[in-house]
Amino acid sequence: MRSSVLAPLLSLLLTAGGHVTGEEVDKKPNFVLMMVDDLGIGDIGCYGNDTIRSPNIDRLASEGVKLTQHIAAAPLCSPSRAAFMTGRYAIRSGMVSTGRVQVLLFLGGSGGLPPSETTFAKRLQQQGYTTGLIGKWHLGLNCEHRGDHCHHPNQHGFSYFYGLPFTLFNDCVPGEGSDVLVNLQHSLYNLTLLLGLGLFTMVCVRVLGLYQVSLWLLVLFFLLSVAAAAVWIVPFKFLQTWNCIIMRNQDVVEQPMTVETLPQRLLAEAQNFIKRNADHPFLLLFSLAHIHTPLFKSPAFAGRSRHGRYGDNLEEVDWIIGKVTETVDSLNLSNNTLMYFTSDHGGHLEDSDSLIGQKGGWNGKYKGGKAMGGWEGGIRVPGIFRWPGRLTAGKVVDEPTSLMDLYPTLKYLAKDTKPDRHSDGFNLMPLLEGKVARSEHTFMFHYCGAYMNAARWHPPDSGSIFKVHFFTPNFSPLGAGGCYNTKVCFCHGEYVTQHRPPLLFDLYHDPSESHPLMPDTEPRYAEILEQISRAVERHEQTLEQKETSNDSASSTETVRVQNQMTWDRILWRPWLQPCCGTFPFCGCKENATHFKAVSMVTKCKRMGGSMQDERREMRGFIREDKKFA
Repeated sequence: MRSSVLAPLLSLLLTAGGHVTGEEVDKKPNFVLMMVDDLGIGDIGCYGNDTIRSPNIDRLASEGVKLTQHIAAAPLCSPSRAAFMTGRYAIRSGMVSTGRVQVLLFLGGSGGLPPSETTFAKRLQQQGYTTGLIGKWHLGLNCEHRGDHCHHPNQHGFSYFYGLPFTLFNDCVPGEGSDVLVNLQHSLYNLTLLLGLGLFTMVCVRVLGLYQVSLWLLVLFFLLSVAAAAVWIVPFKFLQTWNCIIMRNQDVVEQPMTVETLPQRLLAEAQNFIKRNADHPFLLLFSLAHIHTPLFKSPAFAGRSRHGRYGDNLEEVDWIIGKVTETVDSLNLSNNTLMYFTSDHGGHLEDSDSLIGQKGGWNGKYKGGKAMGGWEGGIRVPGIFRWPGRLTAGKVVDEPTSLMDLYPTLKYLAKDTKPDRHSDGFNLMPLLEGKVARSEHTFMFHYCGAYMNAARWHPPDSGSIFKVHFFTPNFSPLGAGGCYNTKVCFCHGEYVTQHRPPLLFDLYHDPSESHPLMPDTEPRYAEILEQISRAVERHEQTLEQKETSNDSASSTETVRVQNQMTWDRILWRPWLQPCCGTFPFCGCKENATHFKAVSMVTKCKRMGGSMQDERREMRGFIREDKKFA
């Protein structure tokens, strides 16, 4: 009798248990992506550095998968981040330059990631994810007028944005110098002085009666002097106000920003975003302001490292990564959360001074760095994935991978099977899980601005990775390891040396690219050049192909890409400048009210409060959040 009662009950329990397990398996994972700015691959302990402490980043690697050949699509911020977001080389979105300026320079410019582009955030948003970007954007803001926000993160799939729509740069801190068109600033300054001196001389001559100078000529010189001064002073001398701002969604909440408290605020926002969304699938891109100059001077980390202020900043980065990881683990989210750590490109070798010392990163044994075209030191970056229970702890992948691979990987894990445009990345999960041994990146291409600078080939029958350089930047002064005379390398004209035939290296045997291969030292020399040449030709054909529309699998369109880095798009325009207040009297400071709002919303959610209550609380606090200076 007892067995006849227990049998159906046991069957019911097993069925229910199986149903719960199935739910867990089918549950969509969360994503926490952490990107550091200008971090060198040689700066991290798990990549060989034994003098800077990075225990939290090293822990991610020991608990997850470390990629040793993780490649950025460009050696500079804007094009690299555009490729990362879209899974496509930056040339496909027009985020490349044919001249000296290779990144966006003003928030008041019209260039940026085109609205027609699709980011992984937008794809995940369509799959029901709550998406957030905390930190640096640097992919544009407005197109035609202040407030159209055509390039804004909210328009590119991020439900929530808090951070820097531009970037942290030296102009944000008085006394740190300027990063923006310094030569042009000097020219405009000299022109203003010459016109002013000319005007003063003519006034003296007229007053002393030495020569009858026309009044109209004086008026003309006066107007020219005022115009020259305005062109120099207004865009450049107020850069801290124009570019160094903090936005929450589409509102400017601080202008100019207080740099000293920025790390703590970005960390708090990232932690609170995770806590607010712990009960449903979310994507967080935490794009740190570190370790771009100017370097932070956080008292808690000052003097702690063996490498001056740069080392102090790096140890602060490690602490921040540890706090984010701690937040994920404390909410019991780790088994359903893919965490990712990387940098947008290599360290800036030329950035140093006599007082602070080296202010840019170290790229280990790899040649070159930031803005140096296809040299490995500027594009090989850390790549760490952690997902307990899904990825084998301590695994190392020595195959070529790309930042562009995140786009198809996230799509796959979010079960996004809708039609999409041409992608230059590949789903990394088979490689990360050990289901395949080789990367799908048989060929990879490396751009310097709008020009193809280098390419690599990983033959299917070999462990070698052959890389050619079609041209290389001219280092200065002669014999240096970077472009110290100009602070960054350029990609055109007299600034580069063309190589015919291309320089050829085998990265497997020569990762520092020190010994070019020759026909008498490499039996496959002619075959390698031929294979890469054909691959480049096929790749360039895809830049002109018709592509599947985002909205329909059957319709196609020929996409004509507009260059976003032309002078008319990157220079400052007053009517595009975001402003907290009435332009040009822009100024406001963020107070701590929003942290109270976030905490209250989070608490309300954890206690079962309604979304309507949460929104009402948030609106009330945000209305008080801006205090005009």
